[in-house]
Amino acid sequence: MSLLRLLLPLLLGLALWQGAILALDMPSFILPGPLRVAEALWTNRALLAEHATITLTEVLLGLALGTLLGWMTATLLALSPVATRLLRPMLVLSQAIPVFALAPIFTLWFGYGLASKIAMALLIIYFPVTSAFHDALMNTPQPWLTQARIMGAGPRQVLWCVRMPAALPGLLSGLRLAAVYAPIGAIIGEWVGASRGLGYLMLLANGRAKIDLMFAAVLVVAALTILLHRATDALALRLEARQRGTPPQG
Repeated sequence: MSLLRLLLPLLLGLALWQGAILALDMPSFILPGPLRVAEALWTNRALLAEHATITLTEVLLGLALGTLLGWMTATLLALSPVATRLLRPMLVLSQAIPVFALAPIFTLWFGYGLASKIAMALLIIYFPVTSAFHDALMNTPQPWLTQARIMGAGPRQVLWCVRMPAALPGLLSGLRLAAVYAPIGAIIGEWVGASRGLGYLMLLANGRAKIDLMFAAVLVVAALTILLHRATDALALRLEARQRGTPPQG
């Protein structure tokens, strides 16, 4: 049943794709057909795999570092009103500046290698993770806090044994969003300045009028994003199920 649910949208998308080409009489140098793109996927599979490995490395490192930094920031904001007043406006400002505007700056600062792409992926997921986890930390059920204090728990025990477990669904919700957003940051970074990665390959294929290869790279990015989201969702569901089976300790 799960395989059928996956195949039906895929087949529908392919049918709409081919139907648009036939109905609009689109030339292949503007919109290549599914079969031509599939042929490009197979013919250039080694090249696509090489560049996909680079992009996936950037995404995973950015996702891990962004999640860690978001968790630390949200915890600090929940513990310190002063930090909230100082850092909250900076968080909003980080999202007010378009990502495309920051990509050249990051390339200038960190170079054309992995670091600038990791920084882009980190930046684009940092706010969703921080915001979701902070909101969850600030909305711990009041009876849990009251019971913990009655049992003599100190501020650290309340944080680690009550507020953190209660906020886990919020953190996982932010992580689910981050898994979708992180590839966007990496690809934008590769567009601005890179010599490897799927974003670089898209620009290279476009410049050489290999539109079928460009579409193949786009499909690989989409597939990686879907797989990353599904893996993150599976991990989140497992952690949530484990938490439900083990009540928070006061």
